[in-house]
Amino acid sequence: MKHTRILRNVALGVENLLLHKLRSFLTMLGVVFGVGSVVAMLSVGEGASKEALEQIRKLGSNNIIISSVKPAEQEASSSKHAHMSIYGLAYMDHARITESFADVRKSAPVKAMKKDARLGERTLELRVVGTTPEWFELVRRDVIAGRVLLKSDQQRNAGVAVVTEFGARKLLATEGTIGKVIRIGGDYFEVVGIVKSESGQAGNIQLPDQEVDVYIPIEVAKAYFGDVFSKRTAGSRIREKVELHQIIVQTDATETVEATAAGIEAMLARFHANKDYVVSVPLALLRQAEATKRTFNIVLGSIAGISLLVGGIGIMNIMLASVTERTREIGIRRAIGAKKRQIVYQFLIETTVLSTTGGLIGLGIGVLIPFLITYFTGMTTVITPGGIVLPLIISLATGVVFGLYPANRAAKVDPIVALRHE
Repeated sequence: MKHTRILRNVALGVENLLLHKLRSFLTMLGVVFGVGSVVAMLSVGEGASKEALEQIRKLGSNNIIISSVKPAEQEASSSKHAHMSIYGLAYMDHARITESFADVRKSAPVKAMKKDARLGERTLELRVVGTTPEWFELVRRDVIAGRVLLKSDQQRNAGVAVVTEFGARKLLATEGTIGKVIRIGGDYFEVVGIVKSESGQAGNIQLPDQEVDVYIPIEVAKAYFGDVFSKRTAGSRIREKVELHQIIVQTDATETVEATAAGIEAMLARFHANKDYVVSVPLALLRQAEATKRTFNIVLGSIAGISLLVGGIGIMNIMLASVTERTREIGIRRAIGAKKRQIVYQFLIETTVLSTTGGLIGLGIGVLIPFLITYFTGMTTVITPGGIVLPLIISLATGVVFGLYPANRAAKVDPIVALRHE
């Protein structure tokens, strides 16, 4: 019986709203745009945050990345004079780190340089990365074909190379890949594997790999290419000596990462007269990104919430006008026995129908917008269950909150006065 009465009241509310279709539709628009903007903005924000966090996680939450950087004073002097700059991390730095810190589980030294690679008539400039097998454990990348570097390659100083997918496509093209011999600089290497690579930055940290990498044993890189690199810029020849361009360190627990990073930085400061290195901690960047994500979502939600507030005010305004229009109807219902709470329920049902219908339409628009953004721009968008449920709850609450005052005002209308109203 109670359910039947509720359904009858809902049907009556819908019927009253349909008497003024255009007015009802225009009233709903505030809620439609409000819910649509909430869903769309949260999905865009979630997508951007997810992409940034994923990039940072690829660096490893237990990892510490120490990179060589050229001091500003050497940068200025080398641009004026043709001499050799000596800076950056040394082989001894890697040895000290692995021996001095008990929390360090694994580490990988990295020596990087640009070299031309050739296979037949094809040439491609690659970034040659001399490293150890541990690199592939610290920077996990999918193996597409063959294998990665092994300890046996390191022990016998084998002339083997692991190429990134991009480099393999450009250089090897239609040729067979695994087992092919390519020339890098003036030396020959056998391709033993192909890996998928990432590129770009995670926050302010450069990812350890690039699209055109080729990985070789570090001892081979030292023997074949040495530690001195030359490059020509604007008619001048610059020579630089850098033993290691990067050291990637992995600790045994997330809790020890930041303390170990601070210890490494203090140790390096003792052996480096100039600050020719930078210590990056992906974990700290991850925490910062997560905090930024929360703030970003709050800001976006607040901005979109203003749209819902405007929509709610519109609903209240129209319902107040509706109370004035239907004063005689209210008087007749009260005269034949309708209670105040029944009048309140009737107007609340109408405002709830308006806001909920607007919320559902806005939800459809809000889901469509991220899809179009992803389709036309390639930007990552993520629609979460919370991003759908929350706006619907808010739209429902908007109808109730902004409908209470008009409903109470309607219920307080004096039946005698209402019956005289024209």
